[in-house]
Amino acid sequence: MIGPALPRLYGGMILIEYGRSGARLATRYIGLLSTHYQMLREQAENREAPLSPEHDATPADGMPMHELLAHNYELERQNEALRQNQVVIEQARDRYHNLYEFAPIGYIELAHNGLVSTANLTAAELLGVDRPQLLGQHLAHFIALSDRTRWQQLFTSLVEFPSNKRQAFDFKMLHHNKVVFDAHLDCLCDTPANGLPTLRLTLTDISASKQLDHELQLAAIAFDSQEGIFITDADTVILRVNKAFTAITGFSPEEIVGNTPKLLQSGRHDKVFYRVLWTSLNSKASWQGEIWNRRKNGEIYPAWMTITAVYDNAGKLKHYVAAHIDIGATKAAYEQIERLVFYDPLTNLANRRLLTERLHLGVAASIRNKRHGALLFIDLDNFKWLNDTLGHDMGDLLLKQVAQRLMGIVREIDTVARLGGDEFVVMLEGLDRQAEEAAISTEVVGRKILDTLNEPYQLAGHDYRCSCSIGATLFYGYTIPEVDLLRHVDFAMYKAKHNGRNNLCFFDHAMQMALIERTALEADLRQALVKGQFVLFYQKQVSHDNQIVGVEALIRWQHPALGLLEPAQFISLAEETGLILPIGQWLLETACRQLEQWAGQAQTCQWLLSVNISPIQFHQPNFVQNIIALLDQFAANPHQLKLELTESLVLININEAITKMNTLRDKGVRFSMDNFGTGCSSLSHLAQLPLDQLKIDRSFIQNIGIKPTDTLIVKTIIAMTQTLGIKVIAEGVETVAQRNFLLQHGCMLYQGHLFGRPMPWDEFAELL
Repeated sequence: MIGPALPRLYGGMILIEYGRSGARLATRYIGLLSTHYQMLREQAENREAPLSPEHDATPADGMPMHELLAHNYELERQNEALRQNQVVIEQARDRYHNLYEFAPIGYIELAHNGLVSTANLTAAELLGVDRPQLLGQHLAHFIALSDRTRWQQLFTSLVEFPSNKRQAFDFKMLHHNKVVFDAHLDCLCDTPANGLPTLRLTLTDISASKQLDHELQLAAIAFDSQEGIFITDADTVILRVNKAFTAITGFSPEEIVGNTPKLLQSGRHDKVFYRVLWTSLNSKASWQGEIWNRRKNGEIYPAWMTITAVYDNAGKLKHYVAAHIDIGATKAAYEQIERLVFYDPLTNLANRRLLTERLHLGVAASIRNKRHGALLFIDLDNFKWLNDTLGHDMGDLLLKQVAQRLMGIVREIDTVARLGGDEFVVMLEGLDRQAEEAAISTEVVGRKILDTLNEPYQLAGHDYRCSCSIGATLFYGYTIPEVDLLRHVDFAMYKAKHNGRNNLCFFDHAMQMALIERTALEADLRQALVKGQFVLFYQKQVSHDNQIVGVEALIRWQHPALGLLEPAQFISLAEETGLILPIGQWLLETACRQLEQWAGQAQTCQWLLSVNISPIQFHQPNFVQNIIALLDQFAANPHQLKLELTESLVLININEAITKMNTLRDKGVRFSMDNFGTGCSSLSHLAQLPLDQLKIDRSFIQNIGIKPTDTLIVKTIIAMTQTLGIKVIAEGVETVAQRNFLLQHGCMLYQGHLFGRPMPWDEFAELL
């Protein structure tokens, strides 16, 4: 290797210690100096030439004076030239020294035993040690373990079989901190005069190059990945596409190269979309998002696209690189998952989770736009009976139709959700600024829902009517927690059911207290039957001549803390919780036992005993068999048992009702329609039913002579029963005037406080 030049001056002679290249440089300088000295001598002779013969004196040594002066002048000029040349040579030496020491590659010379004999600073820096620490070390110590054996074999071969040819190798080498780096070694073996070979090396760190090669390989692999990639120039002219691009779009490289991405546009995006895209590319040098593209065959598909702008070192735009994948299948799967997560699979309405999210957004929006929102909680009346009688398939059909009707009522900004079962919630947004006006708007929607859901349904050939109960509440901002809003409308809905169903009720705090009491009452109700807290009260039914023709059995709950509770205070709760079935069974058993006792008494053996039947009881599959079994068990006379049914019970499934009633009537059981006039019965339905009696509801009787419409209804019902050949009885008769009016218009049977209050059988028997 080339070492630094060390110039020395001895008696006007310059000795330059160089290597092989240095010798060539010295020879060149000596030739230049000889030419220069000849020029200096000629200048001196011309300057010191004698002006006249008399000045040409001859000194004692025989040399003319002018030659002596010229020679002195020549020496002075030579010394000056030597000094200048020495400066030049030293500067050249320094430059060469710097080039050697700080070259971008490391220079190392190894002795025949593999020890480092010389090295430049770059080599020491690459190996992470000071040069003194490097000298005298085996280079093998700086070779990674994985390559150390290969290095030993290579070194031995190079030294034992030297060659004038340069040989190159790549090794894993070690930095002093054990960090491995990739190195390239150029090796040349030299055998000097002493016969011991030396190995000269150049050392280059090629880690960055290796990394670049690796990245280029990865880039090549990525370019042929599953993502469709195309590259354009700065003018968006497509330069290259990969195989995946062709597979996704259908365009071959020959068809697409030279065109612009406009060839892929689907037409689904407006100018605003592309303006946002280009704004992002120009400001951030990238854009990514969902985009709809068009394939060669015209099919439009969704894609997720990433576009990157590529700039050169000067900041000039060179290319755009776009990668996209067809997310059609993924999007469809995601939408399916989203529907499963956020939507009810039966009705396609929002489910509870999505409603909760939208309610959160709706509450926030109410603050921004300073407008109230509202929640409507809708529960279908008697839905369980439909499932029990016609089956769950019919119930599902009803729920689908209810969902369609609700969606037809609300606006696009509103939300309709199904929470489960027959429970629906409607969220109204952007109502009035004033709470009073917002409540009026909510009530208008609620009344429309009531009317719409009351219209007849066609369920696979079955005519069906269904009412609903609605609870409502307003919301504005975060004054009420969202979870409490849903609880409030739930409370209000139960209040609407308690008020007679097919009704709308707004939430208030008194209602919440009532619902808290209701929860406690439900817990007590579950223990009431076990603890024997139910009792039967009896109220007589009389003819126009005050003769007892029958008795109605009325259930009472002897609550340990609240006292004696009437049916209106707990029967609806029993129906909602399903407890009506065991309670109704107890009532029928007690009634049949009472008939067994009456059979042996002349006064009571002809009386009719009326028992109210819950719709849930009636629609049980074994209802008929259960009645017959009870009559047989207690040897009760079926002709004395009268079952009171409501209009809504019968109309749920009139065909089933007719079948069951006819079966029991063949056994002697009689039927009365209770609360007649409050429902929607038609003459055609009444004519089909095997009824023995109609009972005029007490609400009409109390308004006789007070409310003309109710008075007219009473007269109409009496006339209708006469036409149909059905007996009629009026309940709730409390005044003589009411009794006389009824008698005058043809009603001969009565029940009410005018004739006797309900009482336990022991008290009733004493009066007899």
